[in-house]
Amino acid sequence: MLSWFEKRIDPFPAEAPEQPPTTLFAFCWHYTKGIWPWLAITSVLIAAISALQVALFGFLGNIIDWLAGADRATFLADEGWTLAGMGFVILVLLPGLGLIHTMVMHQTIFGNYPMLIRWKAHRYLLGQSFGFYQDEFAGRVATKMMQTALGVRETVVKILDVLIYVVVYFVGTLVLVAALDVRLMLPFLVWLVFYAGMLRYFLPRMRRISEEQSNARSTMTGRVVDSYTNIMTVKLFAHSGREEAYAREAMDDFLKTVHPQMRLTTKLNFGLDTSNSVLLFVVGAIGIWSWTAGSASIGAIAVAVGLVLRLEGMAHWVLWELAGLFEHIGMAIDGMGTIARPRAVRDAPNAGTLTVPDGKIQFENIRFHYGKEGGVIEDLSLTVAPGEKVGLVGRSGAGKSTLMNVLLRLYDLEGGRILVDGQDIASVTQDSLRSQIGVVTQDTSLLHRSVRDNIAYGKPDASEADIIAAAKRANAHDYILGLVDPQGRTGYDAHVGERGVKLSGGQRQRIAIARVFLKNAPILVLDEATSALDSEVEAAIQENLNALMEGKTVIAIAHRLSTISSLDRLVVLDKGAIVEEGTHAQLAESDGLYAQLWARQSGGFIDAGEAVAAE
Repeated sequence: MLSWFEKRIDPFPAEAPEQPPTTLFAFCWHYTKGIWPWLAITSVLIAAISALQVALFGFLGNIIDWLAGADRATFLADEGWTLAGMGFVILVLLPGLGLIHTMVMHQTIFGNYPMLIRWKAHRYLLGQSFGFYQDEFAGRVATKMMQTALGVRETVVKILDVLIYVVVYFVGTLVLVAALDVRLMLPFLVWLVFYAGMLRYFLPRMRRISEEQSNARSTMTGRVVDSYTNIMTVKLFAHSGREEAYAREAMDDFLKTVHPQMRLTTKLNFGLDTSNSVLLFVVGAIGIWSWTAGSASIGAIAVAVGLVLRLEGMAHWVLWELAGLFEHIGMAIDGMGTIARPRAVRDAPNAGTLTVPDGKIQFENIRFHYGKEGGVIEDLSLTVAPGEKVGLVGRSGAGKSTLMNVLLRLYDLEGGRILVDGQDIASVTQDSLRSQIGVVTQDTSLLHRSVRDNIAYGKPDASEADIIAAAKRANAHDYILGLVDPQGRTGYDAHVGERGVKLSGGQRQRIAIARVFLKNAPILVLDEATSALDSEVEAAIQENLNALMEGKTVIAIAHRLSTISSLDRLVVLDKGAIVEEGTHAQLAESDGLYAQLWARQSGGFIDAGEAVAAE
């Protein structure tokens, strides 16, 4: 039965994710609209349970009155069916409603609801532009995505579940007490007004302090983590004492937010305890006075006093539930600012699929400045013929890597267009474009998975033989066989660590090259593809790179000019414009920028002021 409830919500819907709204109600509804029937069921159930609980207090008063004046010999015969009916309510109906409520809440909603939010948010965030992730910390985005799911769930559930229960219970209490004796209802009304006033006064102040405390906690945690992350620097400079003082300052600031919070808590608890005590005293006094006057029964007094004692515990519970609600609303709003951002790079409506029969690339009067007024690329045109191997040369900041970024549509152009075999890349899907381009970058990042998984990323359905063949072509097979990770996994099963930190730069690069060998795309982009390799290893795989380039259209960026000197054509960029074109021999003999850069190279080194690194 539990598994049936657990399968009522699909936490992984297949429909394409949409941009979430940027207002709180609409944002919560965006992730809730698929499960609202189950939330409605919980609301009906909790309303029924709270109404029955109030009714039980009324029945308790009746029993007391019956017992006070009943004949023991005929009592069961007179009231037996009524008692049996109430026994059914107590033993069957209330537990049954409670069981259904808890199964819907905990089996259907609590696990599936936040997972559905995470799934939708994650899929939307995966489609965010490259620039989005350059402006955000990956860990921060992941944390917000995880916390927002809980924030939305708790916000919606507390509003529907807790507030409905409280409203029904409080209203039911007033109606019941009024039915017993109108004079007994007046203290409850006064108490409710006072209680609402306390909530209105204290909750906003507690929310503000909670926000200050959250910021102070983040600062304190950041300083501690900074010390641990850079522990080698701390030890090398013998600055443990300095780091203690640095952390203590943040801890002291955090403590300054804790004390005011605890003062408010103490005042609020004292106010609640005092108001509850006054309510109990006044209700008891009015009840006794009414009884002496003959206008209230013993049962009515017992019900009123019992409700006061029940409200005493409920008042504290409601307070902390509302305080938690404000906290979760804050989490939802905070996450909304990150998750609900529009995508900077989007597929056009009805975007087609790119096909690459030849591999011709045309940059037509393109303009791109990373959103600034100028300074990167302005009105650049370049054509790369099918199968041509072109090298991009230039100083750092000349625009070489920017050309790669806009070709891959990591950013959208600000002017002009790029064609691949006559197809505007802005009119095709991003996935189909990037599936036709193999890329090896200077900064190789591997997934925290096995070596096999990383190589197979280039072709997920590749066979084991294909994976090994690609590794051999990249001269990676031999060292892969000797890998062992901390869990004892070896060879192609060994995990490489976060971003591949367990491997050297050269080892990471060779796995990246193997991945592109396996992908075998018709267009190849090499952005400092061998920059992390020593000269011996570079020479060993250069022949394999030549084989990889065979029959492909290639755009290569390198700061070691010798690695691209044999390409069909070299294009020299300076300040986002093409200043020279030709073969290595032609450019080296001229008196241009390339000749100057070539002359400065000696034994593989380049003058630091003229480094030809990819930006």
